[in-house]
Amino acid sequence: MSDDFMLEDGDDYDFDFENSDEDLNDPNIALENQYYTAKAGVFDEWSRSTELPGVKDDSLPEALGAFGAVINMESVKTECIDPTVTLQNTAIGRARGFKALKQMIKINGQLGRLQEALRCYEHLLPYVKETVTRNYSEKTLNSILDRVAAYDDPSVVKRFYAVTLQALKELQNERLSVKTNLKLAALLLHQHDYTSMKEIIAQLHHACTRKSEDDDQLKGTHMLETYALEIQLYTEIGDLKALKHGICLEVQSAIPHPRIMGIIYECGGKMFMDEENWPAAQTDFFEAFKNYDEAGSPQRIQVLKYLVLANMLSQSTIDPFSSPETQAYRNDPDIQAMTNLVTHYQKQQVREFEQVFKAHEISIMRDPFMTKHMGGVLTTIRSQALLNAVKPYTRVAIDHLAKMVNVSTAVAKELLVMLILDEKIDARINQVDKCLEIIQR
Repeated sequence: MSDDFMLEDGDDYDFDFENSDEDLNDPNIALENQYYTAKAGVFDEWSRSTELPGVKDDSLPEALGAFGAVINMESVKTECIDPTVTLQNTAIGRARGFKALKQMIKINGQLGRLQEALRCYEHLLPYVKETVTRNYSEKTLNSILDRVAAYDDPSVVKRFYAVTLQALKELQNERLSVKTNLKLAALLLHQHDYTSMKEIIAQLHHACTRKSEDDDQLKGTHMLETYALEIQLYTEIGDLKALKHGICLEVQSAIPHPRIMGIIYECGGKMFMDEENWPAAQTDFFEAFKNYDEAGSPQRIQVLKYLVLANMLSQSTIDPFSSPETQAYRNDPDIQAMTNLVTHYQKQQVREFEQVFKAHEISIMRDPFMTKHMGGVLTTIRSQALLNAVKPYTRVAIDHLAKMVNVSTAVAKELLVMLILDEKIDARINQVDKCLEIIQR
């Protein structure tokens, strides 16, 4: 288990308590002690060889009960306030209750008790209204929702978002509502729930265009993020008309995050690839790569593969790794296979190209977009190799050409027909003798 989920409270971890008899009668101190006792039950003792205590996985069920006791103590003390208990101490107790619930959500999630985690979360949300600061509550909610995204029950995940958005609506926290909806839209995209995603996108457009006291610049940034999600949606469902309209929209924003711009350019490149506009695809993929690289996004590697793909389909003689931005990635282990493919492609070494492709076929074809267009690359290099192969001849057997470019006779025949129809060669196929006859060299 990762330790960080227990360590974000900023609490000290001195679990040795020495209380006077007077302290034991103070409900605030008793609650405080119970909270730290619960934490002590989760963590191993301090070790001088490590900076942080380790988490004891087998103690998590017991920890749930200990944190639950904190909630019970805090609830009794809040509802039946003793005249001697100050409001400040009551607020401290509420803060401990908030943190205890936060830990219970994380532990239940870790143990796979998703419904219990949701129940604790619903109990935590009222604390946001009056117990913790706005910044701390936003940080906490974002942290929990990020963790919830990994749950394997989509219905529970959607319920987390639904109760969050309802609470934010009551709090009139429009900014966090927009950010939460952006997070939800990204999650729905990952789940391929396009119908629900379209509904969220419509809400985001309305929120980003409605006049309010929020900073217009921030709204512009949120609008750009909304368009980026919408463009990703159109890309996945293959709606080229809507995609082109979305990419052409201009958003006035002084803070375009490079990751968002990377997404927009990447989708633009994919759109141009589907239109077989290879040069435009190259341009957009290159811009996407630069933006992802600036943002430190790992997606830069995948987009660089797309750039290499577009480069080969355009039959360009320019090395895509010749620019200063991409040169540093030439020998990257994740990109090495594509580098070798480009080298053999430009030298028209069909056999070597196919050997590299077969050796890395699983990793290359894992991406549906690469699968969609890699066939075109194979067709292009084989066609180019056939063009070079027929140059010395006026009449040549098709099976001989097939061996030269390392394909079956049937594939060679299909490629020759395509070259004839595209007027790349002036020739005809002799079906009787199974050969290619060049009409004019």
